[in-house]
Amino acid sequence: MTEREASTPTDGATGSASEPSTDADGAETRRSEQRRVCRDTGREQGLVGAYDIWLCRQSFRELAREMGFRKYD
Repeated sequence: MTEREASTPTDGATGSASEPSTDADGAETRRSEQRRVCRDTGREQGLVGAYDIWLCRQSFRELAREMGFRKYD
């Protein structure tokens, strides 16, 4: 593998981090400015991001039943 191939992304991502992108609301954001935090506590670690929930795992455990999730045995 050449040095150029090693630096090329293999996941199909295109563009650079400084290129603006459009989010779901239509607002332009830059990748470097995006910071994922818990909507409840503001924590950055242990985030549940599936389905764009963006809650830390502790908050998710508290709010999951209210959100319609149920625990299977």
